[in-house]
Amino acid sequence: MEVIHSDNAPAALGPYSQAMKVGNLVYTSGQIGIDPAVGKITGTTVGEQAEQVCKNLSAVLAAAGTDLTRVVKTMCFLADMGDFAAFNEVYAHHFTGKPARSCVAAKALPAGALCEIEVIAEV
Repeated sequence: MEVIHSDNAPAALGPYSQAMKVGNLVYTSGQIGIDPAVGKITGTTVGEQAEQVCKNLSAVLAAAGTDLTRVVKTMCFLADMGDFAAFNEVYAHHFTGKPARSCVAAKALPAGALCEIEVIAEV
């Protein structure tokens, strides 16, 4: 196992890693829309936050030697299922390979986030 870290993504908010690489797979922790340059969520809409989430995931995956095109599974969490269509618009732009996916509503997400995504990707 290898701990994966990128300075171009937010540091973990707790006692966990941004990702772990095991064999030829990378398992990321959930990413929320924190802009690592300022250390807080800057987007006010689910679309803006989802864009930042995808940037954060891209940075973590790059540190592991892979990218969003190699994602095989996503787990998505929304604070409000009413944001499903707006979230999907951003999601479809970034996950063009159409990986397997779960998408559920969560009562609350860290730091007041509107969405969170974690992925499993092939290296």
